[in-house]
Amino acid sequence: MAETRAKHRIAAENPRKLGIVRELVANHPEDSILVIGQYLDQLGAIARDLGAPLVTGAVPNAERERIYKDFKEGRVRVIVVSKVANFAIDLPDASVAVQVSGAFGSRQEEAQRLGRILRPKDRNSWFYSLVSRFTDEEDFAANRHRFLAEQGYRYTIESWDGDPWN
Repeated sequence: MAETRAKHRIAAENPRKLGIVRELVANHPEDSILVIGQYLDQLGAIARDLGAPLVTGAVPNAERERIYKDFKEGRVRVIVVSKVANFAIDLPDASVAVQVSGAFGSRQEEAQRLGRILRPKDRNSWFYSLVSRFTDEEDFAANRHRFLAEQGYRYTIESWDGDPWN
């Protein structure tokens, strides 16, 4: 089991995901964006790269509330959040979520994350789940996608073969 977890973490923290997150953020200039993940080192690197606030369990509640308020009021367009955002946050204006890592194949976690952006609003919502090809992440993602399709959600799978560093 330890070897499986290690392989999963390597795939989840694939450094190429950073460039893809950067590109997705650039492609949604008018949207409020949540970048969601599990691994704090990965999330810290993404937050630093984007110049976005990072919300983890270590962030005091008062600071979290300030960040959420700035996000709701449009002063902050992108926030990077750990699993702490799976529970009890209200960010109704978020219209894009980029999931960079998660708890193996947790369908419930993905449904919770998807729910963060599906509140009624005057714009489309987008949910991106970044998955490293040829790894166990693909199997876990297929399981989650199957579950969401059974719930009536529509999705497409796209391969990104470009160079995210340019």
